[in-house]
Amino acid sequence: MCGIVGFVNYKKDLSDSKNILINMNNKLSNRGPDEQGFYIKNNVALGHRRLIVIDPEGGKQPMIETYSFGEYVIVYNGQIYNTKELHDTLKENGFTFNGHCDTEILLKSYIHYGNDVVKHLNGIFAFAIWNSYKQELFLARDHFGVKPLYYTIFDNTLIFSSEIKAIFEYPGIERKIDKQGISELFGIGPAHTPGTSVFKDIYEIKPAHYAIYNKSGLHIQRYWKLETKEHTDNFEQTCEKVNFLLDDAIKRQLVSDVPLCVMLSGGLDSSIIVAYASNYCKRNGLPPLDTFSVDYVDNDKNFVKSDFQPNSDNYYIDIMRKKFKTNHHTVVIDTPELAEALEDAMIARDYPGMADVDSSFLLFCKNIKKEATVCLSGECSDEIFAGYPWFFREDALKSNTFPWSIALSERQEILNPNISSKVDLKSYIDFRYNESLSEIDFLSTDSEETYEKRKITYLTMNWFMQTLLDRSDRTSMYSGLELRVPFCDYRLVEYLWNIPWEIKALNGREKGLLRYVVKDLLPSQIVDRKKSPYPKTHNPTYLRRVKEMLTDIMNKKDAPINNLLNRNYILDILQTDGKAFSRPWFGQLMTGPQLMAYLCQVNMWLEKYQPKIDI
Repeated sequence: MCGIVGFVNYKKDLSDSKNILINMNNKLSNRGPDEQGFYIKNNVALGHRRLIVIDPEGGKQPMIETYSFGEYVIVYNGQIYNTKELHDTLKENGFTFNGHCDTEILLKSYIHYGNDVVKHLNGIFAFAIWNSYKQELFLARDHFGVKPLYYTIFDNTLIFSSEIKAIFEYPGIERKIDKQGISELFGIGPAHTPGTSVFKDIYEIKPAHYAIYNKSGLHIQRYWKLETKEHTDNFEQTCEKVNFLLDDAIKRQLVSDVPLCVMLSGGLDSSIIVAYASNYCKRNGLPPLDTFSVDYVDNDKNFVKSDFQPNSDNYYIDIMRKKFKTNHHTVVIDTPELAEALEDAMIARDYPGMADVDSSFLLFCKNIKKEATVCLSGECSDEIFAGYPWFFREDALKSNTFPWSIALSERQEILNPNISSKVDLKSYIDFRYNESLSEIDFLSTDSEETYEKRKITYLTMNWFMQTLLDRSDRTSMYSGLELRVPFCDYRLVEYLWNIPWEIKALNGREKGLLRYVVKDLLPSQIVDRKKSPYPKTHNPTYLRRVKEMLTDIMNKKDAPINNLLNRNYILDILQTDGKAFSRPWFGQLMTGPQLMAYLCQVNMWLEKYQPKIDI
């Protein structure tokens, strides 16, 4: 896991651009705290920050392969999980190797397969390869966009980076938000439309896409999409295939030359990974698995049961810890540090995110990093196995909008009236919603229920899952921790996509099929546990702290948030402890304290990034 930057200009010799490249690269130091490297030649400049995970000596970047007809140079962020298969194929075709890192295998796979290399990869990745023979840059991003890759074209130059903040280090690039940016930030956010960012003229390579930049311009191509087809396996075959794909995905992602661990919440998803991983460790004579959970000071005293958070984690974590004899660590976060980390969490994402859901995850990762460098997470299971309440609630399914973001009128009202009169959030959201639905392929044999569930599954995977993956990557890499997500293996997602709803939601339960598949693997209390989301603090001191922070901001009449948002509405939110905003801002938990924390993040972002409002 690392950070990459670079730029290409066919009309200019970039030999004297080292300082620009260094400044860009320095912005990614958190992503790659171990090493850095540069490549500058004629029309191309590439930079890399490295977090060492595999082959410390053999994996240095930029990595160069030289042939009689030219050089191939790669900068790469990610992890390839089918390196053995690729290695064997390359060896059969005459390639030799200097080490065992996936960077070398990826570069030589590109040399062998060309642009089709992405069709042979299983992993999480964002990379750039300079092909001096063709005089072109090849950029690619993994199937679900686990790893980020942003770009812009400015002054005849293509500029790219793992994070937007590095692009702003290129001289002359301005920080602007236009109507679309405001619609993304306050209509869609903290989700975003694939391919866009909140900043004007800053884009991302979409998940499952690659791009070629040459003298004729930028050419973008999709290399993978979900294929809708008949599910022909019977129930027993389906369970066997799901079990195999889960086991294989987790096993592939346990490879590391540095300490590795697993996040454990006591929920179904993380417990599955712990079970498979623990069994793998035992079979291979490895030490007991390290597991980590997060909790908050006094949460046991203040926990309040709700439909979205029906029970706390500690009881279930203890069951798993004892059952699989893991070496367990609990990270306990207190109110002051949770509030103080809001700014770092915003900087990690380059825009306001999910408030303390982000800041707590950042602190969680920061503490895990003290013991390990690689961590597996149960992220993405709910999206592919149907774990969220909106898969089952009729009001959500019939909402004709993104069901995790239904407070449309409130989002419009929170805008400054001068901006609100020029920006129609609902029209923009409707456009993006319908645009996304038009991408789905259905079968004439789909039952009415499967037809409806395909829609909500596709939306959830392409929007909500992407948001959580953004959070996971930015906050973990901000702490120099590599996070892996086995449930995001594209083979598993492909298979799940075509399983009929009646099987996927076995017995009418969320994740019913998954529960059945692992019923003999896990304790019954874990298998039967109702879904509970990422834990948030219930400590009343947190509400008081973020209310104080937001009050201090609103006491400053020149606070930049007043130029963007409705001051009177924010004052109402303060006076009612968030109850003036009656529905969650996003997802299930962003109400009250989280909404006020988000508004603090908005002001922090405006102060830190100082974007020009261009509407």
